[in-house]
Amino acid sequence: MRYIQFTHPSRGIAAAAGYGGRLAQAGIENQLDWLFGTALTGFAGQARNGQFPVDLYEDKNNTYVRAELPGVTRDTISVEIVDGALSIQASRKGKAAGGEDTVQLKRLVSIPDEVQADKVSAAYENGILAVTLPWSEEAKPRKINVSVN
Repeated sequence: MRYIQFTHPSRGIAAAAGYGGRLAQAGIENQLDWLFGTALTGFAGQARNGQFPVDLYEDKNNTYVRAELPGVTRDTISVEIVDGALSIQASRKGKAAGGEDTVQLKRLVSIPDEVQADKVSAAYENGILAVTLPWSEEAKPRKINVSVN
């Protein structure tokens, strides 16, 4: 099994560093702001811009998406495949200064073209959404026998 961590997309430090000067420093400053913001609010704290942590991993038959959605009820979660991407949307009640507020969460994750969209399954338990994306038979690795002539 191969594990691919996809918690937060890269903000382009390497790309910005290629240009040097202020552009490279701006990328590093954004990364440091994110790092300290996450450390101070905690990993289970309020999602940034409505995004939430997502992990991707795969084995020889499936790709798996694991999303952390604490405080969300099952009926507010929407999972769809749209134009080669997995769209996960949810909402939860949050506390605001004047009372309650609804927080909208949304994440769009690119998925391989080899996924069988009609066989995708999702389960939500204890604040964790697990989506299983099975690969088509053509995309699965096959062993090829080598014969001697």
